[in-house]
Amino acid sequence: MSDRNNSDGMRGCFNWDNSGNTVDPSSSGNPKKQHSSANSMGKGATHQPASNETAGQVDTKTSTPRPADSGRNEAREKTSTSTENTEKINKKAKTDEVQNSKPTHSASGESSSNRPSQGSPMYTSNYSLDASSSGTRSKPGIQLGPTYPIQNLKKMQDFSAEFDKKLMGHRIMIDMKYFERCLIVPYERTHVWDSNHVKLPHLYPRSQSHNKAYAPPSRWEATYNALLKLTKGSNSIGDVETAIMSYNSNNKGKWTFDALYHYGQRLHKMENNLSSLIPKMAKLALELPALIKQPIPLLRPQQNQAITMSQQQISCLLANAFFCTFPHRNNTKHGSEYANFPTINFSSLFANERLQDRLDQKVEKLRAIFHYFDTVTKESHDQDPASTPDGLVSFERICIPKMPDWNKQKMPLRNLHISAEGSIEHEGTGMLQVDFASKYIGGGVLGSGLVQEEILFLMCPELIVARLFTEKLADNECLMITGPQMYSLSSGYSRSFSWGSPNIDRTKRDTWKRRYRQIVAIDALEFKNPKDQYTKENITRELNKAFVGFQGNPKTAIATGNWGCGAFKGDSNLKALIQLMAAAAAERDMAYFAFGNKTLASEVWEMHAILTKNNVTVDKLYKWLKEYCQQYTSKHHSPTDVYGFIKLKIGHMASLL
Repeated sequence: MSDRNNSDGMRGCFNWDNSGNTVDPSSSGNPKKQHSSANSMGKGATHQPASNETAGQVDTKTSTPRPADSGRNEAREKTSTSTENTEKINKKAKTDEVQNSKPTHSASGESSSNRPSQGSPMYTSNYSLDASSSGTRSKPGIQLGPTYPIQNLKKMQDFSAEFDKKLMGHRIMIDMKYFERCLIVPYERTHVWDSNHVKLPHLYPRSQSHNKAYAPPSRWEATYNALLKLTKGSNSIGDVETAIMSYNSNNKGKWTFDALYHYGQRLHKMENNLSSLIPKMAKLALELPALIKQPIPLLRPQQNQAITMSQQQISCLLANAFFCTFPHRNNTKHGSEYANFPTINFSSLFANERLQDRLDQKVEKLRAIFHYFDTVTKESHDQDPASTPDGLVSFERICIPKMPDWNKQKMPLRNLHISAEGSIEHEGTGMLQVDFASKYIGGGVLGSGLVQEEILFLMCPELIVARLFTEKLADNECLMITGPQMYSLSSGYSRSFSWGSPNIDRTKRDTWKRRYRQIVAIDALEFKNPKDQYTKENITRELNKAFVGFQGNPKTAIATGNWGCGAFKGDSNLKALIQLMAAAAAERDMAYFAFGNKTLASEVWEMHAILTKNNVTVDKLYKWLKEYCQQYTSKHHSPTDVYGFIKLKIGHMASLL
């Protein structure tokens, strides 16, 4: 697919110098300013239960919330078989330890905090590792040795020239002729209503009637009139419910708005600005025909496709999602048209929860959502220019048909910065940040899920729009999002999650006005029985999935953590090793945030140091992991942990030299 608009360079008021970086035109159109008022008519929508596979938070069959894993791995103390090596470690390591501070929230069962941290301490002790290191895991409390300085890791700003290149293969939703003059204007081309594009509510076909004089209003006419009422004067939550149900009558008796009512009842009047915010949100939703003037392609499986749109276009689409206007998106039952897509209408976020703490959690989600809409509907002169949402965001589905032969990957491991403190979202700013995703992008963000992916999507709500057009990810696919803005800060994780405060996002932008924030969504396997992960097939699958997310250019460092652990029951030590192997194959360094677990940070660092000191390459490590799986399967249990097994292999390898 090669839908591109034309740009002969980005100069003018932005002072951009991109000579030669052009985007070819795909068709001509008549641009119109984005702030035009809507007046088109069309048709509306119905509700669909959430398709959540998020980090074990929501059962995929029953949609019943499951408690999230705490994300902590208990330290496994084992007696070292090499007291000599342990004495070396204790003698030469500095007394500085990784501080075990309380985490805020974690990743798909356990990884990173989203709260700004004080940064990761640097450790500079001189510590040499013997090739005959112990075959069992080191005792907890081992002091962390030298870790690669985080300030030396490559970030997006270091590759600005590459990010400024033309957006090849993107469906660009704005007109580039105006963009180079510092104006963001929708690009116009003929709309379509088919299975390969988003079915927009204002395009819903009018039902046929024999008596046109008495024909009922179209779905969009009903939607338009209901939202138009909300734009006038103060509105209660009851008014919002009435409006939404007026064009979703098929779901009367099915949809509840208890969480939305609970939000209004719980918050102090000074904080509850819905009476003034709802009219602005309704007005924003009604601008859909004026802001989206060309078809939005669906990002289908096994196709490399990308969409770039303005932050204002995204906010309009999300306002429509809030008011549940998208047609055909409320049914994800097997065989339905959108069975393989996540939900997009917000009806499940408003719905009743039987448990009081679940209602309270949804209130915190709504606080993040309403803060986002409050920001995007403000006049630009009323907010900090640094956080004005006037840029672009790109969404790219990446598919790799052929995976690496892991038996032939002879590269060594790359540089590793590891810390128990810090977070992917803050200390990892500018790096390739890993979203520990569900196959259905966003997981349970519009339901009851509240692990790393959901929290990330609440802090950066522009990510939610990906649910509109991204079909379920296959094993050889990922979704890359470039340029989203972080609107909020939060604290806690899962049941302790709470919206924290507004965030003034001062992250710089590239030539395309995308913020230097890049997120890659990769879904890990969920293991009902943790023993199932120790097979060649499952380790290879996770290697492939991580490689899909990590490959490509430019080679920024990867910011990650305990991917697929916690509620998905992945072994955090094994998953860290898998990610290091995939990063090496993708030629990227890594920053690993261990979510407050200093024992894990020490163990992963020690393993990385042993492997690099002894020049163990990815193919050799893969061979050992396969041997470990065979031994694990044949004996039904492992005589030692995976790191201990690898240390024994290294000791044997050294003895043959």
